[in-house]
Amino acid sequence: MSTDAALRTRIRAWLQDDPDPRTRAALESLLEQAGAGSTAAQEELADAFSADLQFGTAGLRGAMAPGPNRMNLSVVSRAARGLADHLREDLGLGRPRVVIGFDARYNSADFARRSAEIMAAAGCQVQLLERFGPTPLVAFAVRHLEADAGIVVTASHNPPADNGYKVYLGGRAAEPEGRGVQIVPPSDTQIATRIAAVGPVLDIPVADSGGADPDIEDSGIEDSGIELLGEQLREDYLTAISALPDPEGPREVRIVHTAMHGVGTETALAAFHRTGFTEVHPVAKQADPDPDFPTVAFPNPEEPGAIDLALELARTVEADVVIANDPDADRCAAAVLDPHRGDWRMLTGDELGVLLGDHMVRRHGYRGVLARSIVSSRWLGAIAESVGVEAAATLTGFKWITRAPGIAFGYEEAIGYCVQPEVVRDKDGLSAALMVAEMAAMARSEGTTLIGRLDELAAEHGLFSTAQLSIRVEDLSLIGAMMERLRASPPTSLLGSPVLTTQDLSLGSVATTGLPPTEGVLLLSEDDTRVVVRPSGTEPKLKCYLEVVTAVPAGVSVAETGALRHRADERLAALQDELRQVLGAA
Repeated sequence: MSTDAALRTRIRAWLQDDPDPRTRAALESLLEQAGAGSTAAQEELADAFSADLQFGTAGLRGAMAPGPNRMNLSVVSRAARGLADHLREDLGLGRPRVVIGFDARYNSADFARRSAEIMAAAGCQVQLLERFGPTPLVAFAVRHLEADAGIVVTASHNPPADNGYKVYLGGRAAEPEGRGVQIVPPSDTQIATRIAAVGPVLDIPVADSGGADPDIEDSGIEDSGIELLGEQLREDYLTAISALPDPEGPREVRIVHTAMHGVGTETALAAFHRTGFTEVHPVAKQADPDPDFPTVAFPNPEEPGAIDLALELARTVEADVVIANDPDADRCAAAVLDPHRGDWRMLTGDELGVLLGDHMVRRHGYRGVLARSIVSSRWLGAIAESVGVEAAATLTGFKWITRAPGIAFGYEEAIGYCVQPEVVRDKDGLSAALMVAEMAAMARSEGTTLIGRLDELAAEHGLFSTAQLSIRVEDLSLIGAMMERLRASPPTSLLGSPVLTTQDLSLGSVATTGLPPTEGVLLLSEDDTRVVVRPSGTEPKLKCYLEVVTAVPAGVSVAETGALRHRADERLAALQDELRQVLGAA
C-alpha cells in the first residue's frame, strides 16, 4: 500500500480500538484493496484518517464508514462521552437528563443505543425513544420533559450513505430562550474539546443493557437504568401540534403527502386526521421508511425530481396541495397548481414562509416577532411592518432563528418553519404541514389558491422573487478562493443597477443589521436587488441567495401578474449568470 508509515500506524490503532466488528471488517477489506494497488481504496483510507470528524453547531454529519473522519460507532461513542462530560464537568450538572432519538437510517438505532449506554454509565439520566421517530419529537421532548440535553441520530435529507448527530440543550443547560434549541458557540467548541479529551473507545464505560439486540423495544435496555420513551411522548406531541389549527375553520381540501422514505408518515397522517383533514393521499412508494431512498436521487423535497411521484398522484386525484416532509420530518415543502404556468410547481421556501407568516398573524393572531434568516426573503419584514409587529433577521440556521427574542414565528428559505416556538423551538415539518393544510382549505373555501394568496400579498407589498445559485465543489479550497475573489473584486452593478452596499458579513454588522460576524458577503443595488453569498454549513457548496423586487400596479389582472412573475424569473436567471461570472464559476 502506497501510504506512509504514520497513516498505517493510525489505521492499526483504530482497528485495535474499534468496538464494531462491521467497521473493523470493512477497514481490513480496504487495507487489502489498497495493498493490491487500488487507488480508490488508498484515497478512501487517506481521507478517512486525515482528521477527526468535526463537531460543530450542526453536531456531526458524514458518510458511514471506518475511520475518525467518518460516522461510525467509535466516533459516536466519543461524542456521547464528550457531551456527558460537558454536561457534568463544564456545566456542573448533577445527573443531567438526556433525551435520545433516532431516524430510520442504517445504524441510527445502534448509534442511539450506544450513546444511551455511554451516557448512562457517565451518570446521566437517559430517556431513549423505543423506536425511530421524527426529529421534532426530540426537540419537543427536550422542552416538554425539561431535559438538559437532547440527541437525534439523523442525517436529515442527506444521501443514504450518511448519518449524523444533532444536539440540543435545555433545562439547566440553557437559558430560557435556548431551551430545546440546537447548540451555538461556545457550547460546540466546549463539547468538541471534551470529545477530543476522551481516551480509547474501548475504555469508555458502557452500561450493560443485555447485548446488541438491534430492537430497542425488546432488548431489555431498561435493566441498565435507561428509560424507554414510548407512545405517551408521541401522544403528547400530537396533542400539542393538533391544537394549532382553528377548530372552526374549513376542512374541505384534498392533500397528497409524501414522507420521502423517511419517518414522517405515521405522525403526519395521525395529525391530519385528528384535526379533520381526512382526504389525504400518501405516496405509497415513499410512505414507509427505507434507508436506501430508492425512488429519489437525493431525499430532499427541494431537489429536482424528488416530488415527481407526488405530483403524478396529485394530478390523478385532482389534489389541492402536495405536502412533502424530508426524511426526518423537520422540514416541509408544498406544491400547488400554478395558474400562471398551467402546471404544478413547488412553492419556494420563501413563498411558503411568507404565506405561513401572514397566516399566523392574520388567522391566528400572532403578535410576537416574525423572524427569518438573513438569506431569506425580506417579504416577511414587509408583512410584519404592515400589521405593526416586529421583524427580525438572524444568522442562518434555526439555532439562531429560534433565539430571536419574543419569537412568534420563524422560517428559513431552506423549507424550515417554526409555527409553535413554545412547543417546538426548532423547525418542525409536521406542525407546519398542518398549517399548510389549513391555508389550502381556507383558500379553497374563499375561491382562491395559495398562488392566488401570494398574488394578493404581492399586490399589497410588491413581488419579492427569490432564487439560489449553488456551486458544488470537490475541492473545498475553491470555496475560499471564490469568496476571496468576490471580496477583492465585487460587482459594481446587479442587473444594470448600481450596487450601493457591499457588506463583508465576516467583519460583523451589529450596528447595521444586528448580526455578529458570519462568513458571507451581502450586495444591495439601487433597485433593491439583493445578493447574499456564503459557504454552505453542511455541504461542499458555495450558495448565492438572490432576490429581486417588482412593483405591482393596482388592479392588475391575473394574466398581468403572471407576466410580472415571468419577468422576475428572467431577471433571476440573468442574475445567476452574472454571479457565475463574478465568482469565476461560469
